[in-house]
Formats: sequence, C-alpha cells, structure tokens
Amino acid sequence: MLGFGWVRHARLKPARHAFMYRGLFLRLPMRSVRQAGLPALGWGGRLFAHNRAALVSFHDRDHGLGDGASLAWLEGLLQDAGITDADGEIWLHTFPRVFGYGFKPVSFWYCERADGSLRAVLAEVNNTFGERHCYLLAHADGSAIRPGQLLRATKVFHVSPFNPVLGTYSFRFLARQDRSLARVDYHDAEGCVLETSISGEHQPLAAAALGSALARTGWFTVAVMARIHWHALKLWLKRVPFHTKPTPPSDLVSR
Repeated sequence: MLGFGWVRHARLKPARHAFMYRGLFLRLPMRSVRQAGLPALGWGGRLFAHNRAALVSFHDRDHGLGDGASLAWLEGLLQDAGITDADGEIWLHTFPRVFGYGFKPVSFWYCERADGSLRAVLAEVNNTFGERHCYLLAHADGSAIRPGQLLRATKVFHVSPFNPVLGTYSFRFLARQDRSLARVDYHDAEGCVLETSISGEHQPLAAAALGSALARTGWFTVAVMARIHWHALKLWLKRVPFHTKPTPPSDLVSR
C-alpha cells in the first residue's frame, strides 16, 4: 500500500515550535512480500523497485540489523520476547527511498494475529548519527492492542539534542486498510514536551498513484534531513537547551 498524508510535530516547552508537512510512506505486508515480492512499477521498473535502484524504492537492509533479513530478524525478536501468537500479517509502515536516498526517523512494524487483531508494534527509531534503537510495544497479558489505546515506553535512546535521554514516550495507533495514524508524544517529569504524528490515507501501490503522490511530495523523503537541521537551527535561536549525545544503549531493543 501507498500512504499519502501528513507529518506533524509540535513542541510545547520550553519554547513553542510546530510544523506540518505533506508526506508519503509505504505500508507493506511483509510476510506476503516474502512469498510474492513487490511489483516493479513504471518504465520497466524504474519508477518503483524492491531491493534495487529506482526513482522510488524499498530496501530490506534499511531495517533491522541492516543485513537484508529484516523480517526474519523481527520474527526472531518476537519469539525471544515470548510473543508466539503474532501469526498473522506483519505490516511495515516506513518511508521509501526517493532518488536512492532515504532517512527514516521512525518506522513501525504492526504485528497481527491470524484473526487480524494487533498483537504488538515495534517502533524502529533512527537518529542522525547513524544509530538505531527499537521499542517493542505489547501488553504483558497478551491482549490485543485496540485502536487509540495508550502504550508507554521509557526513553533510552538519543534522538534530538534538544531533548535529554529521560522521560517516557506514549504511543497510540490506528491501523486500517484505508488509513493509519501513529502518534508518539514525549513526556518529561512535568508533562508533555512534544506531540508528533504520522497519518495518511492508503491506496494500492500502483504506478499511477505513486506518480501522483510524487508530483505533490516528490522531495519529501530527500528533504527530511534538511528539515531536521533547519528546525534545529530555529530551536537553537529560541534558546532551547542543548544536550550532548550520550553513549547509545547496548541493547538494540527495549520494552
């Protein structure tokens, strides 16, 4: 599936700062992709391709351990965590590469049971220093994650120099065939600091739909890194405190 929608970010303190951009993302049924692959689209596969160069592309090595076996890695991770009943589809919500480049601040792996209920979500976070950390979200009693239900994780990974590695994240998800919303808010001991979300409507991954999305947001993925630094400059000018990068956590995944 191709998603087309909005990326939102609002800082509430110590200085208010907000932005919203149109964006595009992929929502891929990874177990089905393993069986049948992804279609090459347009101009002999030069518009979209899987694991090879194209105007827009998806590469398995951009996730997990970076070895191209990201789905097998995730399945092993679920088994090690005792989540043995995520036996349905696994949907990956992620930004594609555009013009061969893609920085993915966060991707979400939605792990379903065979009945379609949501058993777990893995939030895969990358920072601008080339580091990665994942937060595995699931209920301890094994119950399904309901739409909009609150899940929490302790922050252990450095993302922005304008936030310390303290506090918690709260997550809420809505994942349907026609649209999705992933909301992630960051809290310190005194309340909410950041409100962020990625939302969009879904349509089949086809050449016409992808061409239309590119006409409206073609530079979105390429511009992600530039916008990160542009807004960092604005926060610095607003005198938001700056925090040096700590050593990353030794474990790739936390719960």
